Amino acid sequence: MTDSSRRGAVRDASVIVARDAGGTVAVLTSAFPQHGGDYVFLPGGRREDGETPEECARRELREEAGVTARTWQSLGSYAITLDCTARIHLFLAEGLTCGPQRLTPSEEGFELMWWPMPDAIRAATEGRFLLQGGPLALLLAQQVIAV
Repeated sequence: MTDSSRRGAVRDASVIVARDAGGTVAVLTSAFPQHGGDYVFLPGGRREDGETPEECARRELREEAGVTARTWQSLGSYAITLDCTARIHLFLAEGLTCGPQRLTPSEEGFELMWWPMPDAIRAATEGRFLLQGGPLALLLAQQVIAV
């Protein structure tokens, strides 16, 4: 997840709930000393020029988790903050194929794990996620999966 605010750009972002056939989801962890410790987050990041939200999601999932998906479902699009026009686009990705992570230099240290959905939801309710998009995506995906 790159911080484009340093470059002055306002860019949309995508966040992905990647769920395998066994019902586990791709979760990343990393140390964020500036925020006081280790945190959990879902694959995702800022959109690059010319990308659609889904293309961004596909790229971020491939880079951060080494995963491609056959099926994609939009979980909605939401404002990131009241003061910014950027939006966060949430997706559920299934039919997964796993490969190697392709982390950028700013993503070094991202550790990929596969958690049962209830464990990921619990981490969200315990405040273990650094960014708000992951918990929202998990809760929305859980609703879609339950139907």
